[in-house]
Amino acid sequence: MADSFTIELPDEQATLAIGARLSGITGLIFLHGELGAGKTTFVRGYLQGLGYESAVKSPTYTLIEPYDIAGRRLLHLDIYRLADPIELENIGVRDDLGQDTTLLVEWAERAHGYLGLPDLDI
Repeated sequence: MADSFTIELPDEQATLAIGARLSGITGLIFLHGELGAGKTTFVRGYLQGLGYESAVKSPTYTLIEPYDIAGRRLLHLDIYRLADPIELENIGVRDDLGQDTTLLVEWAERAHGYLGLPDLDI
């Protein structure tokens, strides 16, 4: 079983900082939490940790925001609005699984096992 622990993040700055500290982790990253919990803020910190300086927007309506940073391909997904996990197939996410692409997935629990096991589960 994987290690599990809890870290309290009292504010946006702390969330950005932990995102930046974990930016060396690649693969499949699941982000959980209620609306407004800081999932996109974590992604902003993660991307800033890689040197990204532009705005990071929530992919709530676009579903996927792609980034190419420092030779790395990253996809920020928000799957809250998906009615069925099979919709991930329709938008081509399976093509990126197992590739040299890091997927940061908000609301991953809505994929119901479709994406496989994460490398990091927050």
